[in-house]
Amino acid sequence: MRRTPLLLVPLVLASACADLPSAPAEFTSSRASADVVAPGITVVMSGLNSPRGLDFAPNGDLYVAEAGTAQVTGACITVMEGPNLVPKCYSGTGSVSRLRKGVQERIVSGLASSVLVLSGFAAGPQDVSFGGGSAWVVVGAGNHPDQRGDLGADYAAVAGKLLQLQPSGQWRVTADVSAFELGNPAGGPIDSNPFGVLAESGRRFITDAGGNTLLQVAANGKIDLVATFPSTASPPPFPPAEPVPTRVVRGPDGALYVSTLSGAPFVAGAAAVYRVVPGSAPVLYEGGFKMITDLAFGADGSLYVLQFATAPLFPGGPGALIRVAPDGTRTTITTSLEQPTGLTVGPDGSLYVSNRGTSSGNGEVLKIRL
Repeated sequence: MRRTPLLLVPLVLASACADLPSAPAEFTSSRASADVVAPGITVVMSGLNSPRGLDFAPNGDLYVAEAGTAQVTGACITVMEGPNLVPKCYSGTGSVSRLRKGVQERIVSGLASSVLVLSGFAAGPQDVSFGGGSAWVVVGAGNHPDQRGDLGADYAAVAGKLLQLQPSGQWRVTADVSAFELGNPAGGPIDSNPFGVLAESGRRFITDAGGNTLLQVAANGKIDLVATFPSTASPPPFPPAEPVPTRVVRGPDGALYVSTLSGAPFVAGAAAVYRVVPGSAPVLYEGGFKMITDLAFGADGSLYVLQFATAPLFPGGPGALIRVAPDGTRTTITTSLEQPTGLTVGPDGSLYVSNRGTSSGNGEVLKIRL
């Protein structure tokens, strides 16, 4: 069975969401119901190119990784997108933007990225995290790690790797994450798409959505396997779906928590959150979700889960933000989201979501006040 890298299915939605009108500067969810909280939602960053993971710097600046645009600027190869062979081309439009005291600025651009030409879906910088005095950016890839060179030397130099980023915009490669997949620790076809990074002092944890692994990168760049994740059942005639781990966070109990998207056919209820203690097998913490792209813990211990979609069939309707209280009670915060891909808790206790995460030039970051 071929793994399904994150969101690499016939992404007609990628071009569709690019045509959606921009949200007003401030709005309240129109989908409120008995089980939906209607928070105030404010657009704090806009005009982003496929915004993915985001994080706050110690000084309060907000950073967001941008996977890139649909622009083709280099070589192409042919890859599988769902059941179809499609062109995948070098774009080189990955970037990182910063919000500092209300001013939005793209501090680094021209990072390696690729684009699936038919859908316009970009893969490039996927996440950013602060730890050990630096910002760390993980760059996605997709497919076999040895194929990176087919899109050119510039792509191979950065795709599937971990970058250390300075506030000035200067960066350097610190580890080749995708190369670790050549050892195929989770079994199955060799495929790598680093997607999430959690930076801590002296080490970084990375989720490989294609490799179905959680990895630890030491300060010297050495990579070790922390965990692999189980497949989930699918209805006939589909084979079991790959877990597709997306993001990793440190929980209030000191354990690591990893979200999964679940692969095709993206069955509602197949996505989950796992609790991971290094040295032990992952344990299911909360299940029954659909297409989780990120997660975060609030100050009261509540778990917030970000769903890329909600409806039973792909593309699955609007995205959703769900709160799981410490006692297990679930509350839908909002369903007024469009392909959301990143979540973090701000210094003010508000939630920040990267919205329209497959949209070139129309992505945004939302502030959700609870």
